[in-house]
Amino acid sequence: MSTYLFDTPTPPSVPVKGEDKGYPVARIFCVGRNYAAHAAEMGVEVDREAPFYFTKSPLAAQASGATIAYPPGTQNYHYEMELVIAIGAPVFRGAVADAAAAIYGYGCGLDMTRRDLQLAARAKQRPWDLGKDVEQSAVFAPLTKVAEFGTVGPQRIHLEVNGEVKQDAHLSDLIHNVAEIVADLSKYYHLQPGDLIMTGTPAGVGAVLPGDVITGGIDGLDPISLTIGAAE
Repeated sequence: MSTYLFDTPTPPSVPVKGEDKGYPVARIFCVGRNYAAHAAEMGVEVDREAPFYFTKSPLAAQASGATIAYPPGTQNYHYEMELVIAIGAPVFRGAVADAAAAIYGYGCGLDMTRRDLQLAARAKQRPWDLGKDVEQSAVFAPLTKVAEFGTVGPQRIHLEVNGEVKQDAHLSDLIHNVAEIVADLSKYYHLQPGDLIMTGTPAGVGAVLPGDVITGGIDGLDPISLTIGAAE
């Protein structure tokens, strides 16, 4: 059947440097606790054997530079600055080398989080959906192709709120590197072009309020920004 009862949303996309067509967002995977200092500030142990994941709906995707409403149901809305992996070729049960070859590019991302709801769910050993899969909570800056970015490792990753530095680390601090993440995730999913992976956040996460302006960057990538608007 080719028709629908209701109009469907236009699939989101992320701009790509040097391209006039956008990168379509099919799925958004997120890696938890991938910086040791952030795990420590959240009061949890680091799992160095394998990454763990949660997801966000593609409809959570939002372009850098936007103003978003302060979301309902929270009094503790947090920023998390992250490196984003964009998949550019199919990979399933791939070795690390195959996983690395499947990466199309990288970008800056913000994993916005209703922290109070996440921690309440964690305390009851429930899923994090209400805390993490929040409308307009996956913010993406334009992607840069792998060949133009180079090797992930020494680059600085940072975030500011109203110009004040809150997060400041390096991609070499990642517990699980980008190829390891893709290889591990491909054990469980047929990864395809259109899949984005948010690789985790450094220490220094914190709350924002309406009127706050978030900026961030990773050396060699387009910067990211977000303004928090009034609550709906």
